[in-house]
Amino acid sequence: MATGCMMIWRKLSVSFSELCIDTTLRCGQSFRWRKSGDDEWSCALHGRILSLRQDQSYLYYRAVFPASIDAPPTPPASAPPSTVELDDDDTEAFLQHYLNLGPNLTGLYEQWSTADLNFKKKAPKFTGVRILKQDAWEALVGFICSSNNNIARISQMVLHYKPAMITRKLTEVLDQMEKLCVHYGPLIGHIDSQPYYDMPSPASLTHPKVEAHLRELGFGYRAKYLHQTAVMVAEERARGWLDGLRNPESPILGHKVANAGEMLPGGREGYRKAHEKLLELQGVGPKVADCVCLMGLGWGEAVPVDTHVWQIAQRDYKFGKGKHRSLTKATYDAIGDHFRSLWGKEAGWAHSVLFTADLRAFSERLSIKMDVKQELIKAEEDANSTVEMASEVIVVTKKRIKSEFEEEEKTTIKIEDAGIRRVKRRRGV
Repeated sequence: MATGCMMIWRKLSVSFSELCIDTTLRCGQSFRWRKSGDDEWSCALHGRILSLRQDQSYLYYRAVFPASIDAPPTPPASAPPSTVELDDDDTEAFLQHYLNLGPNLTGLYEQWSTADLNFKKKAPKFTGVRILKQDAWEALVGFICSSNNNIARISQMVLHYKPAMITRKLTEVLDQMEKLCVHYGPLIGHIDSQPYYDMPSPASLTHPKVEAHLRELGFGYRAKYLHQTAVMVAEERARGWLDGLRNPESPILGHKVANAGEMLPGGREGYRKAHEKLLELQGVGPKVADCVCLMGLGWGEAVPVDTHVWQIAQRDYKFGKGKHRSLTKATYDAIGDHFRSLWGKEAGWAHSVLFTADLRAFSERLSIKMDVKQELIKAEEDANSTVEMASEVIVVTKKRIKSEFEEEEKTTIKIEDAGIRRVKRRRGV
């Protein structure tokens, strides 16, 4: 049940190799998507509640718009609304833009694999990771909130949105983003009894009492950063300043694409300027600035380097010796330059695939060993015809990597497809 004007489910032809929403939406890019049903994700975006689900061939999407543009939606009604279609519904165009579905991801993986043997080794097991084209302000706020937090923990929390079952440290960033939206953002509508609020604007966080209120809500030292950055963006910079830092090759929805200039070892001039300008904001260091450049401003060559990426650089790319023994500014820049030399102007995207594949929350996907056996079973379609159906019998044995939040376990799952039966057996070790 949902409140507001609910669209019918629609679909886009997208394979798992081109997009995996279960990975893309929970790998530390965005912090507001939540599970709203079995294999279904929902988030208030661009003035609507957007819901997504996926199978092997299609991405299914549905939007819920506010019942009235002039007034906030009422609490959930006693009866679900009817599904309708609007002539001016731009959800498909917005979704194509937000999920960055334009580039051929299979081709990009091939290109990155050719340039780097380490990528070639790991990427084929971890397809479908896309860099979202998020709103720049949302990306800025999200990464200020996530600074000094472990992205692996944040991502794991997004997968299992059950606050009562996990630690406070794991839920901190999602909780903060939710509180920001609830207290300062517009209410878009409800799915079942769950309200969905969109992101607050910079201007809504500029009141002198906002910092104190955010501290009361548990934001700690980030309360000052968020308030002061909102003041700088809304009142001390020209209108549209933040979006003016965007990559012209990746403009906001509805704007024309323009050339972004020559690619240099340290990135294009526009990227370096955007990074420098972001560092002027409160709570923004080099890593946060690169996260915003990559995931909010469309600069694909931005390579955020945190301790996890530093470990990857040491293990797989021979950093950690000589002048790059520790993660100094010079080493930070050198890691970015090295990845840009391998993967060019989409280095940040390629680096994010390796980063995601290395997270404990996703490591089980890399260790799955599948024995697929094809069986032919006959099913009578009607009294006069018989159809042969190929059924995959998949035996999956996987060993999950032990994290500080869970015990090591082995899981054996037997799945017989074609709707025959599903048998699951779990045994703790």
